[in-house]
Amino acid sequence: MAEQSLPLAAHLRLHTTDVDEARARVGNELGDHGLRPVNPGIHLDARLNGMAFDGVGLYSLRYGTEVLITPQPVDSYLLVEIPLAGAAEVSHGPDRIVSTPELASVLSLTRPMSMRWAPGHESMIVRFDRAVLEAHLGKLMGRTPRRPLTFSLGMDLTRPPARSWLSVVELLRREAETGGAMLEQPVALGQLEGLLMTQLLLAQPSNYSEALSNGQPRVAPTAVERAVDVIEARAAEPLSVEDLAEAVGVGARALQEGFRRQLETTPMSYLREVRLDRVRAELTFCDPGATTVTDVAYRWGFVHLGRFALAYRRRFGESPSETLRR
Repeated sequence: MAEQSLPLAAHLRLHTTDVDEARARVGNELGDHGLRPVNPGIHLDARLNGMAFDGVGLYSLRYGTEVLITPQPVDSYLLVEIPLAGAAEVSHGPDRIVSTPELASVLSLTRPMSMRWAPGHESMIVRFDRAVLEAHLGKLMGRTPRRPLTFSLGMDLTRPPARSWLSVVELLRREAETGGAMLEQPVALGQLEGLLMTQLLLAQPSNYSEALSNGQPRVAPTAVERAVDVIEARAAEPLSVEDLAEAVGVGARALQEGFRRQLETTPMSYLREVRLDRVRAELTFCDPGATTVTDVAYRWGFVHLGRFALAYRRRFGESPSETLRR
């Protein structure tokens, strides 16, 4: 694969043939590890591209030769390694898989492990800050996790839940590669990171899957009313259903059920409607020469512009650009 075809090429972090430099520099981004070429006669050609956001990092990596990688247990990161080409043998405690473009590896990094990357192996790696991800998990459950979060090792990327998660990764990658305006809008970026964490927690089996799937207690009507007040007052902030649940002192899934029962909608649908109203108000009074629909949409947390435009037309009977021109 040509150098420029490795994802995130505009965000080069490392390009070296030196094993020690590769081990140190990749370790700074993805955790300390041992690195050894399997065939000492073939030179390493390590390349790392990537970007770090608030609680998530996105990277692409290749070594250009067969290597043995031995990550050290670490309590600050979790990694999802998505092969783009080639295969990797992955051992994590008693679990062993051969990771391919159809089977990602989810590395909880809670016990010793090893990976053997084939000569043509290239990967996309999503790094999650453990504290941020476990806090997000706590918001979903409505209680603080008491044990470290650990996932099953293999993620079957042919299953619909994993494909949905992967589509969020691809959206983040495209924004990073094209310098998308979304990454400059805290509301939109916060929603994207939250969605990435929620989808991972729901798609990949973990030691908290049962807690996430169990029925949630009913919430009082006052909790829903307080959540509505939070939405109205803080619609410009990067709110997620987990943030709303934390603000009113209930679990995220219980709050969702309360919205469905009392308002026949969901917290995020209600937030979307409020934001659509705010977007329309802003477009109505903006100077078309000084702003764009994209800027306003991102500012109010609309990540998918196509879906935003469709929802706007359904709600108001005209496109956002028509409102702005008027």
